[in-house]
Amino acid sequence: KMSLGAADLRQRKKQNCTESDKMAPEERNKENSKLGRSPKYMLIQRFAKLFFGCLAAVTSGMMYAVYLSTYHERKFWFSSRQELEREITFQGDSAIYYSFYKELLKAPSFERGVYELTHNNKTISLKTINAVQQMTLYPELIASVLYQASGSEEVIEPVYFYIGIVFGLQGIYVTALFVTSWVMSGTWLAGMLTVAWFIINRTDTTRIDYSIPSRENWALPYFACQVAALTGYLKKNLNSSAEKFCYLLVNASTYTFMMMWEYSHYLLFVQAVSLFLLDSFALAQTEKVHEVYRIYLFSLIVGYLLQFENSALLVSPLLSLVVALMLSKSLQMNMKKSTFMSRLLKIMYIYLVLTVAVTLNFLLKMFIPHKENEHLLKFIEVKLGLNTTRNFTMNWLLCQESLQAPSQDFFLRLTQSSLLPFYILVLIICLFSVTQVIFRRICGEPLKETVKLEDGRIGERPEIVYHVIHTILLGCLAMCLEGMKYLWTPYVCMLAAFGVCSPELWMTLFKWLRLKAVHPILLALILSMAVPTIIGFSLWKEFFPRIMTELTELQEFYDPDTVELMTWIKRQAPVAAVFAGSPQLMGVIKLCTGWMVSSLPLYNDDDLLKRNENIYQIYSKRSAEDIYKILTSYKASFLVIEDSICNEVGPVRGCRVKDLLDIANGHVVCEEGDNYAYSKYGRFCHEIKMNYSPYVNYFTRVYWNRSYFVYKINTVISFQS
Repeated sequence: KMSLGAADLRQRKKQNCTESDKMAPEERNKENSKLGRSPKYMLIQRFAKLFFGCLAAVTSGMMYAVYLSTYHERKFWFSSRQELEREITFQGDSAIYYSFYKELLKAPSFERGVYELTHNNKTISLKTINAVQQMTLYPELIASVLYQASGSEEVIEPVYFYIGIVFGLQGIYVTALFVTSWVMSGTWLAGMLTVAWFIINRTDTTRIDYSIPSRENWALPYFACQVAALTGYLKKNLNSSAEKFCYLLVNASTYTFMMMWEYSHYLLFVQAVSLFLLDSFALAQTEKVHEVYRIYLFSLIVGYLLQFENSALLVSPLLSLVVALMLSKSLQMNMKKSTFMSRLLKIMYIYLVLTVAVTLNFLLKMFIPHKENEHLLKFIEVKLGLNTTRNFTMNWLLCQESLQAPSQDFFLRLTQSSLLPFYILVLIICLFSVTQVIFRRICGEPLKETVKLEDGRIGERPEIVYHVIHTILLGCLAMCLEGMKYLWTPYVCMLAAFGVCSPELWMTLFKWLRLKAVHPILLALILSMAVPTIIGFSLWKEFFPRIMTELTELQEFYDPDTVELMTWIKRQAPVAAVFAGSPQLMGVIKLCTGWMVSSLPLYNDDDLLKRNENIYQIYSKRSAEDIYKILTSYKASFLVIEDSICNEVGPVRGCRVKDLLDIANGHVVCEEGDNYAYSKYGRFCHEIKMNYSPYVNYFTRVYWNRSYFVYKINTVISFQS
């Protein structure tokens, strides 16, 4: 029996073995079929993720553009206004930009319009200017071409087409920030949070509410596209087609950005410094970084040629830095090895680049004649306390709110929207991680080719390091000048949203905390979804009703006094008349009437700055004869006195126009710490209203209302007292 049982057992084993041998190929076939389908499933999943992410990005941009258009309509009642009333909403330099757009559309041909702008002698008295170069009018050139080429004359009014392009660019701006945060975090939830923070903090992220045609509103969307493309370009293990696309986009957007804004090369200089630091610590591929340097160089050369040989680009710090980096590249070749000599060379490389850049910039400024932006250097000297001045223009700039240090309200607004606390948290984690990576590189440890989630090394991703350095540099500028917050805050929104939505950032934090009770990868994935969701719901609950109130609440912007003034000028003033007054008002007069003016609100030309200061003397304590000589030297025939400036009661004493003029003219006496204004003449803008000699000998009042007094400058003068 035992032998029979053993035989049965052996027989069953043989049967089981044969059955298993028969089943194995079938199971293998099933597994192979599953493996064969998995790439297809992964492709579909990636396509769906990409499709819905792009849809969300484009939808966010379109919704933001519609929101801006609706808010603008509610604020100004734009559709129910006459053309003159619409144009009055453009104030200061915005009025000048739009006036040239109007002139281009009125020209018999585009070529003729461009010629008249480049040889313009109908805007400022006794002065022929190249308006395209001096005011960077390439946005207006493009807008006029699009308006005429698209056949929009019969469909939409020029003003709606113009502001529509600007609002559309703001939509692209938001979309680019969305994509940047998405590329960094891997989830388009980060993009949605970026857009939410951007809109909620709109007061501190954009100037679109105050100055639609300003150059930065045209230029910054292209810079955001460049940053998004650069973020993708710096990523590791990027396939060749995606890398080529990002490279081409960086190229096109960099050049376009430089053509749209005269100060664009300063912002690109900050970006170049960020890339220089990134490459100095060997945290990115040197070839990619130097390709970006070549893009800068190409854009500067082409920009110099197309901007009528703009010497400001040749003496820009960006060109000096890029050339220094190119020349020093050979020294960097042996720095990737972890030897003592390579570390020494790294220090020498940084020193050499800085030395060559400073020396080259100094030499260029010595041999290349330039006047552009010299007032910026003087302003920086005074701002930093390196110099003092009584100059009216410098002190007036120092008093501007945008050139002051940011107020506490700015930080309070960012904190109330939860943006600032999360930004600081993300920045601290990223900084510590980057510091660890730099220390490892100094010790000779190579970077990993692919950083996995479980590694918890977010500081090894070059695009993350770049954004950390970039936001820190922009933040330093924003802490000095409040106007720089419009460059910094959008990327604060983007970096904070990326951080809270990135599992890698949470994993980096958990690696330091050495969590053992809960699986760190699982917890990181949960928090990267839960935290932004909670933030989103809280923002929706608190701020969405406020946004809807803005869109539903009818605001009224109406300035009847200015409308009456412009109407009188168009009906009563001679065609050859030249008006003098504050530069801001002159911009509006030029736009609404087309009459020639004696000054404009432009601050990039020394002659115009001197004109503005001289004509502002109408609010100083100068004699009627002095004012008359100043105005006639610019061939002015009418003078406009603004009651708001003459009787200004500013919140900061010493920053009113009349106070600054008294300081510049030496009409201020300091006694026991108090300032007293003293002059043997009364304030001109007050005295001229009294209608007594000698003022009536030089000026004749021809129009007045509650806000403005217009005087004809007499050509035949009686000097009887």
